[in-house]
Amino acid sequence: MSSHFIITGTDTGIGKTVVSAMLTQALGATYWKPLQSGVEGGVDTKAVQKMTGLPSERFLSEKYVFTEPLSPHRAAELDNMEVDVDSLTIPDTEQRLIIEGAGGLMVPLTRKNLLINVFKSWHVPVILVARTGLGTINHTLLSLEALWSRKIPVHGIIFVGEENDDNIKTIHQFSDTKVLGRLPMLDSLNTESLASAFDQNFKLEDFTR
Repeated sequence: MSSHFIITGTDTGIGKTVVSAMLTQALGATYWKPLQSGVEGGVDTKAVQKMTGLPSERFLSEKYVFTEPLSPHRAAELDNMEVDVDSLTIPDTEQRLIIEGAGGLMVPLTRKNLLINVFKSWHVPVILVARTGLGTINHTLLSLEALWSRKIPVHGIIFVGEENDDNIKTIHQFSDTKVLGRLPMLDSLNTESLASAFDQNFKLEDFTR
């Protein structure tokens, strides 16, 4: 399992899907998003496949797909479904697996269980995706505290957004967590732009050791 990574964020809409696409491509990985809430405009699995241009065999099917773009517990209820938390087990694969979470860490899957509890059961290192702008220090340190308190391994932080060296430096100083790099906002999302962004802002050895 040490070759797998969970990609989660400090909030929804943080840039997890683009980061997941970039890492899936750069690391020669397989992509899996077990829970998808909201299907208007297509599911994230298809978005990652389009961004990377990778073949279908590099993508695993979602375990649950819900119609509305809401927290999984509520989206499931509206679709007359319920998430069976025990069914959320990591698929067997010979390739490195990039697992994209749904929303943030404390997202409810049911009325009794949170996504972070599933992450704890998987024993897979987490890469936390965070904004660079105002509010990120609080959100990022709170997310790290939630992971630490459950003894979930944290591989590092990837920031997304405009340059903000002091916010990144401050989070690193308070958390002593490795900063893997910053993904700038990209004008286009395709194989070439993702490869260029990774080569310019990240080190392959940070993900392969």
